Amino acid sequence: MDKIAFVAITKHGTELIRQLWQKRPDADLYYMTKHAYGDEEEKGFQLFEGSVKLQLPRLFAEYDGLVIVISLGAVIRMIAPILKGKKVDPAVVVVDERGQFVISALSGHVGGANELTKEIAGLLGAIPVITTASDVQKTIPVDIFGREFGWTIEDEQAVTPVSAAIVNEEPVLIVQEAGERHWWKHDKALPSHFTLVSSLADAEPGRFQAALVISDRLLSEEWMTILRTKGVLYRPKTLCLGIGCNRGTSAEEIEAVIFETLQELELSPKSVASISTIDLKKDEAGLLAVCETFQWEFICYSPEELNEIPFPNPSETVFRYTGAYGVSEPAALRTAKSRQLLLEKKKSGNVTISIARKGEKG
Repeated sequence: MDKIAFVAITKHGTELIRQLWQKRPDADLYYMTKHAYGDEEEKGFQLFEGSVKLQLPRLFAEYDGLVIVISLGAVIRMIAPILKGKKVDPAVVVVDERGQFVISALSGHVGGANELTKEIAGLLGAIPVITTASDVQKTIPVDIFGREFGWTIEDEQAVTPVSAAIVNEEPVLIVQEAGERHWWKHDKALPSHFTLVSSLADAEPGRFQAALVISDRLLSEEWMTILRTKGVLYRPKTLCLGIGCNRGTSAEEIEAVIFETLQELELSPKSVASISTIDLKKDEAGLLAVCETFQWEFICYSPEELNEIPFPNPSETVFRYTGAYGVSEPAALRTAKSRQLLLEKKKSGNVTISIARKGEKG
């Protein structure tokens, strides 16, 4: 979380958040003027008069997480009128005045309140109180599964029924074709109601109540229909694009070549992680614009770095112009830390493109 606020309204609550600030000095503090210590301006603490309820709409808008030392019931009543939804509401964590319990009250998963609760409880030596079923049962949290790796959900339509199937220990299929493999974090084996396979070709969806699919491929309409009602599709950031282009190539042409190529290979644009190229292109406006539009990482390598990578189609002509024996192929391979290309260099108009997948050693 980038911005966290600690809030209190009582004398003991103020003392508690001031102590907590010593361990989390990046947080902002808010408490009532009548409990001022006199050093608030020096430390950047915020004082307020009147009901804390009047402060909450602004705090909701400005902060990613709120740690509030007020009774849970009072917090619920005060925040109820300003709630919008779990995708936009901040994490809200409630702490009792004695610092004995830290309660995840709002936006536990998506907003990060559960993790913040654990952190604050650790700092206070308190008991964390988390009621989210997947956390209590130490199972897969469907709505944030793989988020730490950058995975995104293609369609959230079935998140709720799939979550219910998991916490109710119904048969669940997990298909992982791509992406990071170390997602199971608990100190126990994967539960027996999960079946894990490495390919959709090995899956029998009819035998399962729900499915989690981790793939960077475009799926068949049959599978997409299944997932709309009883599954969730995760897009890991696995596809590394190597791009070479003539000087001044437009962003529109680069984008068109990328999307046409991905469609030909039946790969999802939502799994693209990066565009990499030679450092001669570090200021290429078209490449920079495409990366900015789609929030893809832009990586540039020196000719020497590219020449360190074995790749299929070295070119003396490219070497004469750039000092590297190739651009798109070694750039993609180096970024993916792979020895195998999904696509060897393909020339289309002013653009040359290659694609490698993270995690494939060849």
